[in-house]
Amino acid sequence: MTRIICQQVAPRIADLAANRVLALDAIRRGVAAGAELLVLPELVTSGYMFAGREEAEAVAITSEHEVFAEWAAAVAGSAGSPSAVVVGGFCELGADGNLYNSAALVDGSGVRAVYRKLHLWDTEKLVFTPGDLLPPVVDTTAGRIGLVICYDLEFCEMSRTMALNGAEILAVPTNWPLAPRPAGERAPEMIMAMAAARMNRMIIACCDRTGTERGQEWTAGTCVVDESGWIVATPDAAGMTVADVDPGAARDKAISARNDVFADRRPALYSFVSRTP
Repeated sequence: MTRIICQQVAPRIADLAANRVLALDAIRRGVAAGAELLVLPELVTSGYMFAGREEAEAVAITSEHEVFAEWAAAVAGSAGSPSAVVVGGFCELGADGNLYNSAALVDGSGVRAVYRKLHLWDTEKLVFTPGDLLPPVVDTTAGRIGLVICYDLEFCEMSRTMALNGAEILAVPTNWPLAPRPAGERAPEMIMAMAAARMNRMIIACCDRTGTERGQEWTAGTCVVDESGWIVATPDAAGMTVADVDPGAARDKAISARNDVFADRRPALYSFVSRTP
C-alpha cells in the first residue's frame, strides 16, 4: 500500500518567500502523517492570478532553485527508511527565457523530473509558453507516477497516454476556478478525474488550492480517486487529504472475466483522434 497525502493550501500571489514557507510546512506535515507520495497545488511557489508576464517573471525559478533542495531534505528518509516523493507546481524560468507552468517530482535525491503543462487555460496563455514534451512516468518508492497539470486532465489522450506508459498513479497539481453547478453535484473536474481513473484503471491524486486570489474563488476540490473510479479521500478541516491505495491494483486492467480496458482497445480504428478538426 502507498499513502498519498494531498495538501490543499492557499499560496499568495507573487510572494515566493511566503509560499516557500507554506509549501515546506505542508510537506513536513505530510511526512509526519506518513505520506509516501505528497501532492501540492499547481503554481504553489508563486500563486496563480498574475497581472502579467512581468509579475510572473519576478517569482519564476529554475528546477535548480534551492526551494527544491529544501523539499528533498524534507522528504528524505532516515537510515533504513525510504524517502517520500513530493509533486508540486512552480512557475519555471526556462533556459530559453520562456516561462512555463511546470510541476516537479522530487524525492530525497533531489529533482527527478520536471513537466511543463501542455494545455494552458485562459489567461495562462498571456504569461506562459506551453510545453512540447509528453509528461514523464517516473519509477519511485511510492509507485510509477505520471504527471499532468490541471486542464491537461480534461484531455482524455493525456490520461490514457500516461496509463499506457505504465503510470500506476497520476499526480495532478491543479488550481480549479470555482464554477456554478447544480446543488448536490460534484465539481465537473472531479467527475473527469473519476472517469479518467475508471477508464484507465489508474489511481489519480488531484491537489487543488483554496482561498480567493484577486477575486478568483477556487473549487477546493482536492481528491484521491482509486483505480475503480471512486473518490476515496477528500480534505479534512486542515486541508489534508489522506488515502491509502494499492498501486499494484492499477496494473490489473481486467474489469470482468472477459474484459480488459487495454486488451479490448482497437487503436487501428482510432487514428482520427490525432487529426486536427
